[in-house]
Amino acid sequence: MDVHVTAPDDRSRLEATREGKYLTFSLAGEEYGIGILKVREIIGMMAITPVPQTPDFVKGVVNLRGKVIPVIDLRLRFGLEATAYTERTCIIVVEIQGDSGSVPMGIVVDAVSEVLSIRGADIENTPTFGVKLNTDFILGMAKTDGGVKILLDIDRVLGTFQFTIH
Repeated sequence: MDVHVTAPDDRSRLEATREGKYLTFSLAGEEYGIGILKVREIIGMMAITPVPQTPDFVKGVVNLRGKVIPVIDLRLRFGLEATAYTERTCIIVVEIQGDSGSVPMGIVVDAVSEVLSIRGADIENTPTFGVKLNTDFILGMAKTDGGVKILLDIDRVLGTFQFTIH
């Protein structure tokens, strides 16, 4: 019987890479977090220009200070039910690493919560669900006073879908 034990220094290295400040937000009643270094700004909802022949989760593009930025509805990207936007709905502009370098993208979320400092020791790996699920986009599960926050690897969430505006 083979038993795989993670060496203590491997665990502490993993903790150190995930430790840090996270912008937390809600989506369909669940709390998520994105590494604060990925966040460029938070803006209120604004007019989004639809782009034909894109997946449903691509809401379109916005003109942010002269730069055209694609906007993804994170609810739809995760296969959650669409909902009407409210005064708390906002767009988080993130910077993801694409094939051509750094790319700004907007993600629509239900509401921004707060910025939390999360220790590496408070972040656990994604549990196995007993079935084959793709959870590669999840950095880990952060244990907080208020429960669990799902920490996202936003490069992987958005990196599988990129389009270029010419």
